Amino acid sequence: MLKIAVYGKGGIGKSTTISNMAAAMSELGLRVMQVGCDPKADSTATLHPGIKLTTVLDLVRQKKDTFTMDEMVCTGFGGVVCVEAGGPTPGQGCAGRGIITALEKLESKGVYEKYQPDVVIYDVLGDVVCGGFSMPMRDGYADFVVIVTSGENMAIYAAANIAMAVEHFRDRGYAQFGGLILNRRDVKNEDEKVSELCDDIHTQVIGTLTRSETVQDAEELGKTVLEAFPDSAMADEYRTLAKQVLTACGRGDLC
Repeated sequence: MLKIAVYGKGGIGKSTTISNMAAAMSELGLRVMQVGCDPKADSTATLHPGIKLTTVLDLVRQKKDTFTMDEMVCTGFGGVVCVEAGGPTPGQGCAGRGIITALEKLESKGVYEKYQPDVVIYDVLGDVVCGGFSMPMRDGYADFVVIVTSGENMAIYAAANIAMAVEHFRDRGYAQFGGLILNRRDVKNEDEKVSELCDDIHTQVIGTLTRSETVQDAEELGKTVLEAFPDSAMADEYRTLAKQVLTACGRGDLC
């Protein structure tokens, strides 16, 4: 089982990228699980349009530990198994704690054993890399960390901070750094800025996505690009990205 934690600044298109990548991996015949680790609980929304997924934290608040495994998950487009950690009641509690609770419940309820995914992708809010938000990169959870960025200054700043956290944890046997996904915003000198970032944090761009209205059109339909427009050029970009990420994380054999 390959476990990948994907980080990136809020609003960078990380959840969109992950959901389409998960769908593309499922096309390869892989069993994929996507775990949303953002308090907004919208990571997997385009994989199961019209289905309201109850978050793990909501279940804990409502039922303590008496809920079943099946209440935590739903199966979305392409058979992708979807889970949302959720967040605390606004103004109360710690969002990072929600991630810790969700990952612990996935294990204790036997979700991995039942679904036996080939690939697990954690979608993690990347503006913060302390406390529970660093949980997915810890030993026993993710094998690799991948960062989604653009050439925008705040996205690059967030990516550098995440990379610093990965480097800090390296000696503890935590997740390895797999590389960057460039989700283009067509800003000035974008390639040069991201190349400079790669030099600074000693990594490389493992995949690039074009800025495309097809992505917005699919989201307006509440679907992934691969479901809404499977024959589009953008769908093919996500298929290519899925293979590039698998290869960068040492599992090119799964392509």
